[in-house]
Amino acid sequence: MNASPTTSLLTDMYELTMIDAALKDGTAHKHCVFELFGRRLPSARRYGVMAGNGRIADALERFHFSPADIDFLAGREIVSDECLDFLRFFRFQGTIRAYREGECYFDYSPLLQVEGTFAECVAIETILLSILNHDCAIASAASRCTVAAHGRPCFDMGARRTHERAAISAARAAFVGGFAGTSSLEAGQRYNIPVIGTSAHAFTLLHETEEAAFRAQIADMGPSTTALVDTYDVHTGVETAVRCAREAGGELAAVRLDSGDLLAEAFKVRAQLDSLGAHQTMITVTNDLDEYAIASLGVAPVDSYGVGTKLVTGSGIPTAALVYKLVSVQEEGGKMRSVAKKSQDKNTVGGRKYPARLFDEQHTAQAELLLLADDESQASAYCAEVGAELLYTDLITNGEINPTVNGESALREAREYHLQSRNALPYQGWRLSSGEPAIPTKYVDLRSDA
Repeated sequence: MNASPTTSLLTDMYELTMIDAALKDGTAHKHCVFELFGRRLPSARRYGVMAGNGRIADALERFHFSPADIDFLAGREIVSDECLDFLRFFRFQGTIRAYREGECYFDYSPLLQVEGTFAECVAIETILLSILNHDCAIASAASRCTVAAHGRPCFDMGARRTHERAAISAARAAFVGGFAGTSSLEAGQRYNIPVIGTSAHAFTLLHETEEAAFRAQIADMGPSTTALVDTYDVHTGVETAVRCAREAGGELAAVRLDSGDLLAEAFKVRAQLDSLGAHQTMITVTNDLDEYAIASLGVAPVDSYGVGTKLVTGSGIPTAALVYKLVSVQEEGGKMRSVAKKSQDKNTVGGRKYPARLFDEQHTAQAELLLLADDESQASAYCAEVGAELLYTDLITNGEINPTVNGESALREAREYHLQSRNALPYQGWRLSSGEPAIPTKYVDLRSDA
């Protein structure tokens, strides 16, 4: 069976049954505002990283119901004929405003604000949450790894540790979080991310000797390759790899360590390389790394890190725990009415919010401000008064996708922007230990009827 090229069925059933019921009682076309946010950062996170804007744009461009999709819904009797007629011509025509891709976020940060009819907004709820809960978790883990690496490059090597399609999204999110490249060729092709890789232990074991394997690799890739030196004895492997590269007319680019006590081995290998005159040969390490392992290697003579399982599983936090809630709905007279949940431990704050970041004179972030305002001009005036900056950018306006969101340079711009956003956090926000968010979140009610 061929998979549908549309994204509309990447949706929970209750989204469509709600649309069906709302069409019947006349509320489906009420104008609404929804917000997507996380109530609290995980205790081990002092900030999160917004990632996935480009993927949202791509997904919503294909969010429509094909004849095969309609046939499936009809055959399962998921919704009524009236609803099927509505879905046949469905396209999201609303507006989505979002934090910039790469932006740091905190408790209750409304990463997306979705505005449109009730039917439009709930139809896309599941796919928005699916993309951002995954990508924000991976980008946040990647950012912590790059903080711990102190400028040494980190590379995604997690494709074999997660679902084959999730691996591509993870590589993209990791790049937003500061990673320098990926082992995934499809991610490299789709997103123009630098790709890396040379050989595995199997290639060494394939040959009768380690030397034969190194010679074959160097003959194919040239001396400026990375040799995996721990299949047998590390000391012998390093000496053999350096010699084979020189006999081929060059210096070995790097050696890779993938087992044992990486801290101790890195010092031993660096000393051995220097004794051989291979001062320019670098050391890269792999083997179940996360941000804590990378931090522990900070004193070691390591030049780069390959991160796999812990990266693509969010370093123990595989979802960003984001939710999607209705905050405002249009009344009969056209006025918007704030709505909020009062559930115990799951309450929400009603009303459209204008998120802003408060900075001091050195442009260090001080607080996340969630401004409840009559309109954006009122929020802008308040920001000018207190030294804050509004955070939203336009992702989709009246159904039209902002072309800069998923353009050719968008991903690299998101990566660069993340570094700027992270650099603006106070020092404690960079710590890997559990603690309070880097900056507090504060609600400010500016509304005339407050």
